[in-house]
Amino acid sequence: MGCLDGHRAVVTGGASGLGLGIARAYADEGARVAIADLDKDAAEAAVRELGGGSLLLEGDVSDPRTVRGWFERIEREWGSLEILVNNAGIIEYRKELEPRIQAITQEVLSGGPQKTALDAVSTLSDEDWSRMLGVHLDGTFYCTREALRIMTPARYGRIVNMASVAATMGIGAAPAYSAAKGGIISLTRAVAREVVGLGITVNAIAPGFIDTPFLEPIDDLVRLGFTAQIPMRRFGTVEEIIPTALLLADPANGYMTGQVISPNGGIF
Repeated sequence: MGCLDGHRAVVTGGASGLGLGIARAYADEGARVAIADLDKDAAEAAVRELGGGSLLLEGDVSDPRTVRGWFERIEREWGSLEILVNNAGIIEYRKELEPRIQAITQEVLSGGPQKTALDAVSTLSDEDWSRMLGVHLDGTFYCTREALRIMTPARYGRIVNMASVAATMGIGAAPAYSAAKGGIISLTRAVAREVVGLGITVNAIAPGFIDTPFLEPIDDLVRLGFTAQIPMRRFGTVEEIIPTALLLADPANGYMTGQVISPNGGIF
């Protein structure tokens, strides 16, 4: 028997990378898993792989009507929901900043002073700012709101929000991403306090740099610069985040709530 036997879980952004790794781990522990993702083909492949009554929830996590439809379907077909993982996200990678990031990386790696101005905030568009917060922070809020409508009457739930070390240490080249993830941490703590007496725990994982398709656009020199900042001198793997995701979903782990766990190789 797995520790999640009989449980039902929704994993947003579950069609690839960290989300898919978490979905697989939950399914291996006996849970039925719904994959929510914008990439229909990848989500269909994930659902086929997981089997066991898994569901496909297609659409954009930043659209509240889409999200409401997902959870109405969950309630209609499953009747209940024990686990929500708010993992869906997009990367803030701006090609126009790449030459400046490379120059700063070379300056830092050479041990000299930084001479190049990054200008990440002053050149950030309203649209890019809004989209980043929409997917990460709004999406986490929308899914949490709908999940609580199911979990509260049942007096049980495990909500796991995906934050980032960007929220705790800040990433200069990704101000919108850092802000969105910081908002997720604050939302995690607020919701945890709200539902603390209802058998529902709400926690966050704040990974460091994890080697997933999410980071593929990063230039090799920039990756080298990031790696140099990590005491372990390497990016983490999906497999190294899975134990934390399992811990926070485990029904035996009922006394931990409002916490942020950060597997990050010692960078923060």
